[in-house]
Amino acid sequence: MPDSPVLVTGATGYVGSRLVPRLLAAGYRVRAVGRSLDKLAARPFAAHPRVELAEADMRDLTAMRRAAAGCGPAYYLVHSMHPGNRDFAAEDREAAMVMARAADDAGLSRIIYLGGLGLDTDNLSPHLRSRHEVGKILGYGRVPVTHLRAAMILGSGSASFEIMRYLVDRLPAMVAPRWVRNRCQPIAISDVLGYLADCLAEPRTVGETFDIGGPDILTYAAIFALYAQTAGLRRRIIIPVPFLSPRLSTYWMQLITPLPRSLIVPLVEGLRNEVVCRDSRILDILPRERLTCREAIARALGKIRQNAVESTCADAGYVAPAEWTACGDAPYAGGAAYECAYRAVVRARPEAVWRAIAAIGGDTGWYYGNALWRIRGFCDQLVGGVGLGRVTIRREALRVGDPLDFWRVLAVKENRRLVLLAEMRTPGAALLEFRLAPAGTEATEITIQSRFLPRGLAGLVYWYALLVPHHLLFAGMLRGVARAVGAPFVSAPRRLTPQLGSWREGSGKGKAA
Repeated sequence: MPDSPVLVTGATGYVGSRLVPRLLAAGYRVRAVGRSLDKLAARPFAAHPRVELAEADMRDLTAMRRAAAGCGPAYYLVHSMHPGNRDFAAEDREAAMVMARAADDAGLSRIIYLGGLGLDTDNLSPHLRSRHEVGKILGYGRVPVTHLRAAMILGSGSASFEIMRYLVDRLPAMVAPRWVRNRCQPIAISDVLGYLADCLAEPRTVGETFDIGGPDILTYAAIFALYAQTAGLRRRIIIPVPFLSPRLSTYWMQLITPLPRSLIVPLVEGLRNEVVCRDSRILDILPRERLTCREAIARALGKIRQNAVESTCADAGYVAPAEWTACGDAPYAGGAAYECAYRAVVRARPEAVWRAIAAIGGDTGWYYGNALWRIRGFCDQLVGGVGLGRVTIRREALRVGDPLDFWRVLAVKENRRLVLLAEMRTPGAALLEFRLAPAGTEATEITIQSRFLPRGLAGLVYWYALLVPHHLLFAGMLRGVARAVGAPFVSAPRRLTPQLGSWREGSGKGKAA
């Protein structure tokens, strides 16, 4: 086992956040790399004595050199298919070149890369073509690359699995493109992690490319049918039609599934390619008992039903600091930010109120106007946003980077503060904050505040169009929180004139209007 740490890029993503604990359990030292140190620090593995955390953007050569310095082997587990990115292939290309350069400069012993199946001779989709291109770019450096190529990954929270789950769960019948007849060799996430981890101790895998897959080769229609059987659903009717292209089908799929269009489009376009293992050498070099498709689906559903999902595709993504909320600059610098805030005092301790705040979203709802929230989520899906029903994990405690419907946790301090960053499509940047403060021995002051930095005239129109609904919504949410806690009001909801930047520790409270 190497003395130098194992570099894991994309450590907060779907695969990376599951691989790090596995490597630690095997006795390795790990340097986990992500774009947000706060997000890394919120991961369960962050407190492990053999973990180092490193903040680096994959396209920043200086930062990546610093992150890779002193490491031995490295895992490359990143992609650029995130909302708002119109050219993920260009970003992936740039990031791969930086990784190859940083690996050379740091003298890494090897790179292990998880890519996608498919023949280069086929008319590959942009997503699969990019995955193959990244593998080639990494191989241009002096550091040997192990390229593991997988098809559909079956696991609770994986993008491919969640698309299938929502389609089959919600549609008793569907009109689909011809791609449903294409063959696929899906693989369980546990087997993917097993191959990734086992490569480290097997020198025969260095510098080689392997196809990895499960024991079953099925059409997508057969996989959908198998899911329905395993989930205890009635048989689903799938009608293939020749004139419906994969791209065209993404328009109705984004209304059914809670994943963003930026993720649905490249994945669905990839379904036009047959993704079956052509090379079986990995079975002899790293033998393992692989899960069947049915077993993988059953295990994933079990995790979801037990609320024991370790990570989801929604975990990936950068939690950008909302610099425009910081104090120091003039209020007009960088554009005017608009605010709306309400405050109330309830007869309950902060710990009791916090339990209601921390449970917000998802099945709990938003304590007032849930129909309005659903309409907003539906409108967001119509324009390609993440919508309200995004895959989320309900943990015992919220952590930085957690997705929460169409928000993401930007900051959290138990019993004190929760700041959410909007990821819905808006003509500007938006924050929603909940603050709690003791008001005597048995009372708590609750503040709900939204901040919006408009982009152009559309942003101004958007803000003023929603201003009156915001007033109704926030007052109603405060009443809903009080009902959830079972606490009477000491002071009824009232409107505030908050100070910009008040969400930061030590800043002013604002004053009542």
